[in-house]
Order: sequence, then structure tokens, then C-alpha cells
Amino acid sequence: MKNIIRTPETHPLTWRLRDDKQPVWLDEYRCKNGYEGARKALTGLSPDEIVNQVKDAGLKGRGGAGFSTGLKWSLMPKDESMNIRYLLCNADEMEPGTYKDRLLMEQLPHLLVEG
Repeated sequence: MKNIIRTPETHPLTWRLRDDKQPVWLDEYRCKNGYEGARKALTGLSPDEIVNQVKDAGLKGRGGAGFSTGLKWSLMPKDESMNIRYLLCNADEMEPGTYKDRLLMEQLPHLLVEG
């Protein structure tokens, strides 16, 4: 079996995958610059700036409809008096034979948490 060398340039979503198909642990993910984007966003940008950057980037949801992630995030309530907020994720893959999201959830969960 051919050993595939994954790099951020050739495999932007999956370059951190382990060859043994085990989940990538937090320390391992962080050693490969994991959570760096989240750190920069949370320490240097306001919530509205983050949403605007996501909108400007044209990011889409992982579902088949291609819904704008920035638009979805902009619909979150902005009541500053609320200390607890929840964002729910529907991880159901309805297309038969589709396991693209399952692979990420099982082997690269931090990538999904980071966004």
C-alpha cells in the first residue's frame, strides 16, 4: 500500500490525519498549528468581525445545500445579558454512501470544534 504524504497544500482538510486512523489528540493537533486560527480570532477580533470575515471568505456549510456559514452565524442571538449560548450542529449525513463528515468527526474532531 502506498504511503500518502499529506501537506496543508495538497490536503487542506485532512493533512493532520494519522496513518493508523486513530483520533488526533489535542496535544498532537496543537503541535500542527491547531486552534491557532481560533486563538487569533478570540484574542484579536470582535464577534461581528469574525462573522464578517467568515462571510467575506464565502465559507459554506458541509451539507449539500451549501448554506452560507457567515449568514448562519449572524443569526445567533446577540443578547449580551445571556451568559450561556449554544450552537448546535446537525451531523446527519443523509446521502447514501457519504462518509466525509464522519471521517472528520471520528479522526479530526478538533478541526470541527475549531471551525
